[in-house]
Amino acid sequence: MTAKLHCFGESGNAYKAALTLTLAGCDWEPVYVDFFNGATRTPEFRKLNVMGEVPVLEDGAEILSQSGAIMYHVVSKTGKLGGAPGEDKEVWRWVLWDNHKLSSQAGMTRFLMNFLPEDKRPKEVISFMQARLKNAYQTLETHLQGRDWIVGTGPTVADLSCCGYLYYPEPFGFDRKDWPHIDRWLDAIAAEPGWKHPYDLMPGNPSDRT
Repeated sequence: MTAKLHCFGESGNAYKAALTLTLAGCDWEPVYVDFFNGATRTPEFRKLNVMGEVPVLEDGAEILSQSGAIMYHVVSKTGKLGGAPGEDKEVWRWVLWDNHKLSSQAGMTRFLMNFLPEDKRPKEVISFMQARLKNAYQTLETHLQGRDWIVGTGPTVADLSCCGYLYYPEPFGFDRKDWPHIDRWLDAIAAEPGWKHPYDLMPGNPSDRT
């Protein structure tokens, strides 16, 4: 049975789930969620996910939300992208770090800088968030020095979680040339068979609203 991922292209968290499903070889299809016109705030969507967020995965009788939970489901179901035996705790340590320190802040900063009307963009908040993000980038840059992957010798959901917002073209204070180890690592993920840019993997693109 084909799984359904409720998502939209601008969502880095949805991209983590979509990329994990794709690289694990799962049979899935995207279901477009019109976030910018309020789709996640409707009663119908809240019945699907009371949290009012994407991604949401429907896989048979299971309905899962939150990118980390969906990634865990895919790893458990397929046995792929979870790391070698004994590496699971380190893999999920980095997924949790990303959720708290990197993606949550990158997602908000990118939204404030690109998807709010220009006169409503809070400059002080953006500057504060960019400073915090710089620390997160440095943590990841330092960890990747001398490593091909975040954990072990191949890609895991740790990599797919941490890269979630870093391929997007909209400016939010991240420039790959400033972080050579992250840049190399992003190229390695993009070289994996089946990889696609978020705007190619999921429906929804800022150009659709121009």
